[in-house]
Amino acid sequence: MSDRPQTNATVAAFFDVDNTVIRGASAYHIARGLQQHGFFRKRDVFRFFWEQLKYTVMGENREQIEGLRDEGLSIIKGWSVAEMIAVGEEVYDEILALRIFPGTRALIDEHLAAGREVWFVTTTPQEVGSVIAQRLGATGALGSRAEHVDGHYTGRLDGQLLHREAKAIAVAALAQERGLDLSNSYAYGDSINDGPMLESVGNPCAINPDNKLRRRAAERGWEVKEFRKRRKNGRRGIVRASAAGAVWATVAVARGVKSAGKATVNRVTRRPIAVKDDERSHGL
Repeated sequence: MSDRPQTNATVAAFFDVDNTVIRGASAYHIARGLQQHGFFRKRDVFRFFWEQLKYTVMGENREQIEGLRDEGLSIIKGWSVAEMIAVGEEVYDEILALRIFPGTRALIDEHLAAGREVWFVTTTPQEVGSVIAQRLGATGALGSRAEHVDGHYTGRLDGQLLHREAKAIAVAALAQERGLDLSNSYAYGDSINDGPMLESVGNPCAINPDNKLRRRAAERGWEVKEFRKRRKNGRRGIVRASAAGAVWATVAVARGVKSAGKATVNRVTRRPIAVKDDERSHGL
């Protein structure tokens, strides 16, 4: 769980990732990055985009989320954690790094300068969250975990998706492990789904909030920060973060690994990746 050695700090700052740290859904950008590298077909991107759109319009459907989760876990079964991390690092450097909100980055740096621990708490896979945390100098990340044995995924989920109340539970467990004082700690999120995590600390703050979280913040007297250039109906962007999006990232990265095969080594060493003829026929 811990990415850095524990310090004497007793106060921490917890950040949701999608639309709080990174503009849009990190899962969508990972999927696009993999598609641009020719790792899977465009129709896979459109399929998961459609699932996200249904979530945005109609809300969560437990059966839908569980189905996507099971599919994603079955696809990554047998693949190595190292390959997953390699893909995540490349996509971050090429895409996600350009989508960091400067205002949120300044908050992260401010907390670090004050000697506080900084943790990202995200529904997206642990490997993706850890890459983002490492690149931004954070203490570590908590994310949804796919079980792995001897460095390879088993096709099962380790615990539950880190979503809604599960985020608050994970933060409480981390606080107990590291001796953090939640009553004086900070939490930042953009969605009403981050509400339980924000409720668990003494200094909650809504960043780029959706309408429901904005109302909750007004009722509770929470601070609100708006780092988007403009706001319409509480959201602008292609996809909202969601539990389905977390599974989408797992599926997308897994399919990229599965299609790339030995090309993963070439990406790590920055050698060019050959595109197969059948991929060219699809316009990739």
